[in-house]
Amino acid sequence: MYASREDIGYEFGDDSKVGSKPIKPNPNIDGGWAWMIVLSSFLVHILIMGSQMALGILNMEWLEEFNQSRGLTAWVSSLSMGITLIVGPFIGLFISMCGCRTTAIIGGILNALGWILSAYASNVHYLFLTFGVTAGIGSGMVYLPAVVMVGQYFQKRRALAQGLSTTGTGFGAFLMTALLKYLCTEFGWRNAMFIQGAISLNLCVCGALMRPLSPKDLREKYVVRSDSEENRAKALSHSTETIKSNGVLGEEPEKKEEAANEEVLGSVQHTEVGGKSGSGRSMYGLRLFKTVSQLTVTVRKGFALWYSSYFGAASLFTNRVFVAFIIWALFAYSSFVIPFIHLPEIVKQYNLSRQDNVFPLTSIIAIVHIFGKVILGIISDLPCISTWNVFLVANFTLVTCILTLPLMQTYVGLAVVCALIGFSSGYFSLMPVVTEDLVGTKHLANAYGIIICANGISALFGPPFAGWIYDITQKYDFSFYIAGLLYMVGIIFLLMQPCIQKKQSREKSTEEAQV
Repeated sequence: MYASREDIGYEFGDDSKVGSKPIKPNPNIDGGWAWMIVLSSFLVHILIMGSQMALGILNMEWLEEFNQSRGLTAWVSSLSMGITLIVGPFIGLFISMCGCRTTAIIGGILNALGWILSAYASNVHYLFLTFGVTAGIGSGMVYLPAVVMVGQYFQKRRALAQGLSTTGTGFGAFLMTALLKYLCTEFGWRNAMFIQGAISLNLCVCGALMRPLSPKDLREKYVVRSDSEENRAKALSHSTETIKSNGVLGEEPEKKEEAANEEVLGSVQHTEVGGKSGSGRSMYGLRLFKTVSQLTVTVRKGFALWYSSYFGAASLFTNRVFVAFIIWALFAYSSFVIPFIHLPEIVKQYNLSRQDNVFPLTSIIAIVHIFGKVILGIISDLPCISTWNVFLVANFTLVTCILTLPLMQTYVGLAVVCALIGFSSGYFSLMPVVTEDLVGTKHLANAYGIIICANGISALFGPPFAGWIYDITQKYDFSFYIAGLLYMVGIIFLLMQPCIQKKQSREKSTEEAQV
């Protein structure tokens, strides 16, 4: 149905040289500290994504406090959710320069600051800045490293690891909803946000657990991957050469950059030695100068890697399947968010509030979503199953449910469709795996940053667009139909590009054979 990375030929870099050396696998890859990384990512999803899915509690408090329109007040939650994902590409720059651990700790502090400052809000526009922007950026600085680190520590069980870590979203939706409701009832919404800000400081602890792998550990991970793919290397040679000739990310620019950096550091060290011998400058000044120079080199190297990934000749955008993946992401996430926003109103219109109060439809989505992530992750890790095929089947199931949901007017029918939406949307745990399959582990941070940025745009504008359609038609039916059709367009883009790439690869192989 769909080709995996090996079939498409998007292996970025040449691991064959490394694979020729027998190196003992690192115990921390697929085991050991890797499970601490999963725990850290799980807690991040609880504290960030779970809290955002529980913002409906605070939204009601803000409506009552500031007496503003529902549309204006809803932008506070939309900004927080959207910015968390939209800042992904820029967070990739921070990761390139500072690493995942430092980026996550800074993000945890910023997120907590946003919650605490929001407790002193005097109007909705104040919340736009403190909660929507400040807390949103802080959330993005923790969320992306949490996803990237799991991808770095796992090779054989990546899908399962991502599935386990992202189940924190479902658990967080239950825990944070109950917590915020209790805090608002007992202490008021301002004190509730202050306490939630203190709780969010635990994101710094999660960031501290993100111990980076050494270059040696990364090489050992590539050895495992190279050994597992050795039997297929000959069959893939033609397609791999085709992709490389079309602008795959190369290693030469980075090697030249490293050489330039070493030259700069060498000059700094020479200056320090000269200062010791005859310049008379203080050692403190020389050490400060060397530290600043090393920091400058690190920033330049990180920015060069980030810039080349996005805008250079070896840009990620030269990977046409990855571009199709971005187009898909622009339409996909809103189809998951829109039911969470508008289902309560649909239930009210159908006079199903009594049944929904007993067991809310959004809770059904959240509960089954947890199991969907784990089960789809386990299935994808089976040797005989392609992650791409699981990903596609789940997408087709979800888009079918979105198109079917307006036709259901009974609680049982809506509950069944919501359960399928929750299970099929478990493919979110496969997105980092799919992204890594397209661009490789080395470029996962930047690539996944682009994908979640596209999801953020979808989350930011999807629900308001659905509400605008309702204002025109006085029905939610067309909102789901249009969202489902746009979602289907994204899936078609995802299907077309590998077929075109394979065709071009066969044509080039035929031309080379004729020559």
